[in-house]
Amino acid sequence: MPTIPSEAASGGSQGPADAPRPQPVGPHQLRGAAESFGSDAERYDRVRPRYPDAMVDRIIAGSPGPEVLSVGCGTGIDARQFQAAGCTVLGVEPDARMAAAAQRGGVAAEVATFEAWDPAGRSFDAVVAGQAWHWVDPVAGAAKAARVLRPGGRLAAFWNAFQLPPDLAEAFVAACQQAWPDAPFDVSAVDPQGVDGYQALFAKAADGIREAGGFGAVEQWRFDWEWPYTREAWLDQLPTFGVFTRLPADRLEEIQNGIGAAIDARGGSFTMRYATVAVTAVRSRRGAS
Repeated sequence: MPTIPSEAASGGSQGPADAPRPQPVGPHQLRGAAESFGSDAERYDRVRPRYPDAMVDRIIAGSPGPEVLSVGCGTGIDARQFQAAGCTVLGVEPDARMAAAAQRGGVAAEVATFEAWDPAGRSFDAVVAGQAWHWVDPVAGAAKAARVLRPGGRLAAFWNAFQLPPDLAEAFVAACQQAWPDAPFDVSAVDPQGVDGYQALFAKAADGIREAGGFGAVEQWRFDWEWPYTREAWLDQLPTFGVFTRLPADRLEEIQNGIGAAIDARGGSFTMRYATVAVTAVRSRRGAS
């Protein structure tokens, strides 16, 4: 899922019905949420899904060399996959706790937001971002990527879009509505309903690349796959979603109980459908604008 709704509202509880609602802002402006995942970095690394090897291989094949920059590398999940495929990877991560976890896992990581990060003259064959590009200013980030990519280098931002079985999706939304009635966003957004729920996010990334300049045509690649979950495995992953990382423990537990009961009703397990989508473009050999 997108770690927060693609157009999140800032602030906390809404207050009276006639009170003005916070204005929507882009996820990249919500620094507190963007830097909240390190509160349980070990869980994040253990439970978050990986990415299809076919996508990793296609990015590498479409890049001029093996030197990769992982933006918002987190604990190094995508970085380790590129390393396993023969690449040299440097991570950039704004949360020092997540960066430390990446380093413990064998990934070189520097602590900074991508927009403020100093490349110190370094350049790369690919700039990738796994489940992280929505935390980056879409135009400034693409312009920065164009500057650090070698001619012909590839920018690839990718997300795992999940689709719960319909009965579990309904239970998930209902549990959120019950436990979090004053949520600062439409809680139905916690169920993105597969790729369709991500299209605005993909479009924003693509528009940012086009506006930044320095790239060829933007492409969208899709890789479909499935993954089995037990009740325990899915509930273990929920606290790592951006909408929940700062939710009080009692409310989170109520949500977990609601979705857990629905999983129990279908025998204690289910199969999740995933579509990993990459928004990608190649740096123009004429140079960045």
